[in-house]
Amino acid sequence: MIPFITRLENSQKVLIAGCGGGFDVFAGVPRAQYLRARGKSVVFANFSFTNLWMCGGERIASTLWRVDRQSSELPYFPEKWLVEWLNRNERAAPVYVFAKSGVVPLSSAYELIIREHQVDLVVLVDGGTDSIIFGDEPGIGSAIEDAVSIVAVSRAAGERAVLAALGFGIDHYHGVSHHAFLENVARLTRDGDFLGAFSVQSGTPEADEFLDLIDYANQRQPVHRSIVCNSIASALRCEFGDYHATNRTSGNELFINPLMSQYWTFAVQGIAHHMGYANQIVETDRFEDVKRVIELWRETVELRPHRQIPL
Repeated sequence: MIPFITRLENSQKVLIAGCGGGFDVFAGVPRAQYLRARGKSVVFANFSFTNLWMCGGERIASTLWRVDRQSSELPYFPEKWLVEWLNRNERAAPVYVFAKSGVVPLSSAYELIIREHQVDLVVLVDGGTDSIIFGDEPGIGSAIEDAVSIVAVSRAAGERAVLAALGFGIDHYHGVSHHAFLENVARLTRDGDFLGAFSVQSGTPEADEFLDLIDYANQRQPVHRSIVCNSIASALRCEFGDYHATNRTSGNELFINPLMSQYWTFAVQGIAHHMGYANQIVETDRFEDVKRVIELWRETVELRPHRQIPL
């Protein structure tokens, strides 16, 4: 059996958390469906881009809120739309949101959720694959949020934390080198930290629930449709090539393809071990401090050249 699936099977209470913010937590919905079908308990969380001081949710800690159906109606609030969709489909589950911060507050927030719900496995989920970044790549996408989440969860959960990235190829739109990503996977595999890859199969309950959630979110936020989630949804609907599900990508050439519906999974501690600036951000309090550390670190190292995948 795939090691990642074995981890899920051996767990009873699972926290599924969006690694890079925005709509990332949506990428965990197929795994949540898989877990619920096997009688497991699921809790959701997300590193949020929303102005949480206006969210109307219950404030649990300095940078942690719990969202429910009574939370405020804000222009951009993916986590509330997840709550609404879960309740609409009789899938009610706790949904937490983290405000942008450094590693120390985020790690404390994770520890609180883990204790409150007796979580025995944390599954970080990433829409796209720019979470598998060591720092010396030619382009790192939105790696700051991912780095904070990975180091914080590694600190809070240790070996009880895994990462699942869904949407290979999407981050090309954001300047990420997939040649470098595959090189990173090779390094992680040598260390035993690659936990396997597998697809979300079109026509399965996992795929159907994801597509239904994306359709619901598109209705709730028609102006700012998620590029990543809609690209994955397009792949699950068997679209191919330069197909645009949202006008936000107009003027760019896309490459929608079956690999976008594949999960790549890893041990979180292994990714943190290879992250060149992990030790420098582990004691940070503010998001801005992490951003500064990463920018300065990248100025002091030789970055890998940008290479195309030779096919």
